[in-house]
Amino acid sequence: MTEANPNSTPSLQMHIDSDGIALLTFNRPEAHNALDLVTMHAFANAVEQLYMHLEDLRAVIVTGAGDRAFCSGADLDEMRYRNTEADAREMSAVMGDALLRLERLPVPVIAAINGFALGGGSEVALACDLRFADERVKMGFVHMNMAVTPSWGAGQRLQRLVGYAQALQIFLESQTMRAQDLAQLHLVNAVTERHKALDYAMHYARQIAAKPADTVRGMKAMLQIGLQQSYEEALTFERELFTALWASPAHDKAVEAFFSKSFDKQNERRNGQPSQDLYNGPDDADSAPDDE
Repeated sequence: MTEANPNSTPSLQMHIDSDGIALLTFNRPEAHNALDLVTMHAFANAVEQLYMHLEDLRAVIVTGAGDRAFCSGADLDEMRYRNTEADAREMSAVMGDALLRLERLPVPVIAAINGFALGGGSEVALACDLRFADERVKMGFVHMNMAVTPSWGAGQRLQRLVGYAQALQIFLESQTMRAQDLAQLHLVNAVTERHKALDYAMHYARQIAAKPADTVRGMKAMLQIGLQQSYEEALTFERELFTALWASPAHDKAVEAFFSKSFDKQNERRNGQPSQDLYNGPDDADSAPDDE
């Protein structure tokens, strides 16, 4: 059971549970979770609060309230009156910086896309490490329809995910894409049943939370360093990370568990008992498919 964080606001809810899983929820369902300036600042503040809980933090989930929208982007009812260059710079700085900080958290960040994600909403999803989408989801990089370009980082993130030509096509066509299309483009990691995106993300986050924290963080850092530094520098980081983790108590514990399971398996075979392999698969020749 989660408890409300005192830094929550009416439009942006933040919870951190006892397993170290943080949940950030855009809470404007009546406006399809559109982001007005107040909500943008609240989101930025919530991300900064996560950095104050790094010791116990294991994963972060971002989602939207209700069952229709993840986030529909900037609130046009408000933004139509914020049409100066100064207004544009403020909005770009607040959300662009917040999403960069979200992306650089040392723990996995998951988007539970429970409804449509449009414009800035698609940019929020793209700043997350993993994306799980309800089968009803529609996502659209629809900036072209409003005669603007992305400004919160989607221009760089999208082409890193799908390549230059595919990214350009997506931006130029400015159409919404269904969940299955997003999966084919590898823009979402999994498509869930209706109304199950958050449940799926929470279950996945709990699996992550059960793994060695330093190793989970190391996996993310290893890949991010590869995007930020030279190939040779990234290789050096990878080797140094491995060296540190190899000598860690968590690795010693994993090795002992490996040999303990192996020993139990050998004893079961000697006693003529069916056994499970180290990946919990059946150790039974009769269960294997017949050769054609």
